[in-house]
Amino acid sequence: MKHFLTTILLLFTISSFSQTDSKIYDIIDAVSAERIKNDVKTLADFGTRHTLSDTLSQTRGIGAARRWIKNEFENISKECNNCLEVFYQKDFIPKGDNARIVHDVWVVNVVAIQRGTKFPNRFIIMSGDIDSRVSDPTDFTSDSPGANDNASGMAGTIEAARVLSNYKFESSVIYLGLSGEEQGLYGGKGLANYAKEKGWEIIGVLNNDMIGNIKGVDGVIDNRTFRIFSEPVPPTETERQRKARRFYGGEVDGISRQLARYVHKNVKTYMPEMNPMLVYRLDRFGRGGHHRPFNDAGFAGIRIMEAHENYTQQHQDIRVENGIAYGDTFEHVNFPYAKKLTAVNAINLASLASAPPPPKDLAIGGIVQPSVKFKWEKVDGAIGYKIYWRDTTSPTWDNSRYVGNVSEFTLKGIVIDNFFFGVASVGKDGYESIVVFPSKIFRD
Repeated sequence: MKHFLTTILLLFTISSFSQTDSKIYDIIDAVSAERIKNDVKTLADFGTRHTLSDTLSQTRGIGAARRWIKNEFENISKECNNCLEVFYQKDFIPKGDNARIVHDVWVVNVVAIQRGTKFPNRFIIMSGDIDSRVSDPTDFTSDSPGANDNASGMAGTIEAARVLSNYKFESSVIYLGLSGEEQGLYGGKGLANYAKEKGWEIIGVLNNDMIGNIKGVDGVIDNRTFRIFSEPVPPTETERQRKARRFYGGEVDGISRQLARYVHKNVKTYMPEMNPMLVYRLDRFGRGGHHRPFNDAGFAGIRIMEAHENYTQQHQDIRVENGIAYGDTFEHVNFPYAKKLTAVNAINLASLASAPPPPKDLAIGGIVQPSVKFKWEKVDGAIGYKIYWRDTTSPTWDNSRYVGNVSEFTLKGIVIDNFFFGVASVGKDGYESIVVFPSKIFRD
């Protein structure tokens, strides 16, 4: 009888992991296009948010903008019984640090932390950029509303804080406004360094840069597709790790790529009407974004953005030329679309913050054998583990098996040569960690 009950409980548990959580649908429904619209309008109405612009005015410039953002986070915190820790993080950048720094400036980020109940020092971050620019990156006085680039991402970050502050999560969530992006990714560098100094364990960074345009410069209109940019392997990998990849694989299985796959899978599960594109590139061709400084520091980070850009509305002086209205102005932003991409972020923040840490020291074996063997170190908060595998040419984890609360397992009948493998931790409510790619090889 005891064995029968144990079997039934195990089957129920495994079944529950294939189900969705109604909380995630509630989060999707709670995101408001109207609030995002109002926030984009407010940010655009500061005239310019250039990193080197006025900081004393109450109505114009980046100083007024960041004070408003901080005040919004503080108002959200009041509504959730002071659940957010809101503060500035800043770094001094001297004139001439690069050609775009034409006078001394403090690059100031706005940080709002929602502490986790179980893992307060583990963080999943959503970021948007505060600053904007026109054609000349050193022009800090001309009107630069930056409605889509990147008031849309900043407004989405604020909206995610409004929605998720109504919940409690095991890990911490950070809502982040970064400055200095257009001058050289200074805000991201400063926050990444701050995180290292504080000893933060960062699960991942979801950098949102332009999430409000649906009509591309090529004429394509698409309100469902979005891109997830991720680099293949960390720039911090060692020479030993690089050499190991040549024999064991993993060229497209770095920590940022696993974060991208997690987002892709979660969106396919909870928002099947959306079309997430996994783009195997750090960023757009020859261009940069604020996830890169976190990647440089060894953290997982991805860029989430619209699929179809309109270059007449990016980094442009406001003007009409040959019948084309240039400039990143309010009327070009599609707010229902910005709502969808904000929801994409919110559900992944919630899922990752609800999941246990990934398994540690994952090792794989099974060379010249008809089975694949795994060993790992159990982690706090996990009630079980799930093995994933995929064809070596597949971009996503297509096969999986829940194996229970064990620290080693043999996957019989699977030849190691033909697939790539990974393991995720599973929590009590079915939320999974990011899949971990094996870092060690063992023989027995």
